Formats: sequence, structure tokens, C-alpha cells
Amino acid sequence: MAKIQWITYEGNRILMLDFTHRAGARAEELVREVQQVVTSQAPASVLVLADFTGASFDEEVVRQIATTLAVDRPYVRRAAWVGSEGLSEEWFKSIRDFRNGKSAASQPGRRHCNF
Repeated sequence: MAKIQWITYEGNRILMLDFTHRAGARAEELVREVQQVVTSQAPASVLVLADFTGASFDEEVVRQIATTLAVDRPYVRRAAWVGSEGLSEEWFKSIRDFRNGKSAASQPGRRHCNF
């Protein structure tokens, strides 16, 4: 499966981001690609679903993700992620401002997202 791909679910076009088992330079590369794709879309039009299962991010990647979220914010209508259980408290603090109004982490065992 591609690491970034558009899928359709219940008539909604969703940008699927696969961060599974990503770390270091591989994660940084994907974050840069995400920003390019998201900012090429119309404002407030992008639905995002990200999978962070098994991902691990150092301080630099966390900072890059937070910066990308800030830049992407005007383009994202809603965002959700799965597999975030293994991510650090620092990661959650870095994205808190974005998350409060725009996204939601899935509950363990939850198998769907309603955009």
C-alpha cells in the first residue's frame, strides 16, 4: 500500500497517511510529502486518516509534525488517527492545539470513523 493515498469511504474522499513502523528520516520524508499533498487542495476540504501503529518519533520529527499540522490546518476539514497508543506524551502535547478543534484519536477497538 502507498504511504499516502486517497481513498473513498461513504462518498467522502479521504487522505490516508500510513506512518506504520516509521521512524527518523523515513518519517520526516513522509511528513514533507503530506504537507505538499494537503496544501495543494482547497481550503477546509481535506479529510485525513492517519495510522501511527508502531511509529516512533524523535524530537525533531515531533517538531516537524507539529509545524506541518499548523501549516496544513487551513486545508483540513477533519482528521482522525489510529495506532497512537505507543506515542509519547510529548507528541500529544505538540499537537494539542491542532487536535482540540480538528481531529480525534480513535478509541481502542474502534473500527470506523465518521467524518
